[in-house]
Amino acid sequence: MSEPDRLDNEPSAGPRREVIRGEQRYLLLGTAHVSRASAEEVRTEIESGAYDAVAIELCDARHAALTNAGELEQMDLFQVLRQGKAGMVAANLALGAYQQRLAEQFGIEPGAEMRAAINACAAADLPIQLIDRNIGITLKRVYRRIPWWQRISTMGALFASLLSREKIEEEDIEKLKQGDMLESTFNEFAQESAAMHEALIDERDRYMAAKLLMQAPGRNTLAVVGAGHLKGLTRYLEDGMDDPRGVVESLDHVPPGSRWIKWLPWAIVVLIFAGFALGFSRSTGLGQQLVLEWIVINGALSAIGAAIALAHPLTIVTAFVAAPITSLNPTIGAGMVTAAAELWLRKPRVGDFSTLKSDVTKVSGWWKNRVSRTLLVFVLSTIGSAAGTYIAGFRIFGQLFGG
Repeated sequence: MSEPDRLDNEPSAGPRREVIRGEQRYLLLGTAHVSRASAEEVRTEIESGAYDAVAIELCDARHAALTNAGELEQMDLFQVLRQGKAGMVAANLALGAYQQRLAEQFGIEPGAEMRAAINACAAADLPIQLIDRNIGITLKRVYRRIPWWQRISTMGALFASLLSREKIEEEDIEKLKQGDMLESTFNEFAQESAAMHEALIDERDRYMAAKLLMQAPGRNTLAVVGAGHLKGLTRYLEDGMDDPRGVVESLDHVPPGSRWIKWLPWAIVVLIFAGFALGFSRSTGLGQQLVLEWIVINGALSAIGAAIALAHPLTIVTAFVAAPITSLNPTIGAGMVTAAAELWLRKPRVGDFSTLKSDVTKVSGWWKNRVSRTLLVFVLSTIGSAAGTYIAGFRIFGQLFGG
């Protein structure tokens, strides 16, 4: 293995801001999440003994991923599927794969400065506070605030870039030095979307400021955050908040989806059944043809999705059978059925969980590992079934009203 690239011209000291509010003093230390120097600087600051508490830019989920090496081994994959978290787990794995690529290319450990803060606080018996918003809530708020067409393009481009094996360029590394992994990953899209920028960056600045303002008075606090958050976080701390707890609660709330999106699947079901009824009213042969086309198109596309994921042959058959039925029942998706079948036919081994993080750094690893392959079966068969629903639906009404 060749010697990893080196990060040249690392700053000897990260940017910092001091904010004093009454008896509270906050020292905001801006770090680069891909810098060895940042990790050492964090350790030195904490060991100086100048602080009563330390706050870090992590949420509970990212803290667990950083400190609990066995977290993935404890994952109940079936429960993940039942709770509708398969897409979120896949996204987190993709983000982790991007971090691992950084580690391989530059010989560094992304998030090393956060780990250094955790370890130094434990050694000094200092309280540590997780001030960032949960990653799942952040991504859901981003998802809900952008239009549906942008959701598709953003997620597609995200996974394409994260799964790419191309060398990470110096320009991308410089972006990572200015912000965190989430911000840098979505940077290109956030610049073009005010809604995404607000949910991904500005809201988190407010959230972290509110968390800091909720601390007990009289503390001298070190806050370890990405350098890109310094400006916004400083402004919100200096301006203050009348009700920081209320701010946290409001920013933790995931707004409901649009009503028309909620009712759209049911409307499609009604229209499809109406199409079948109209077809049979005209002739039995036409009605049977419409039903057959619904089954073949919907089932075939879902089965193709499962096949692309290299699902078990019986899972592919399950996709073909289940998709035309589940598409007429919005309470259960084809992906849930196919992933459950794959899970039953190819139960993941202990080794699949233990090697999951390293396997997904390679495109082929997503298909090799039974855990990630099950997630792919879920995602791709769902996409196939969704495409089949619209294609078959348009074809049905084209035959009924196309002359």
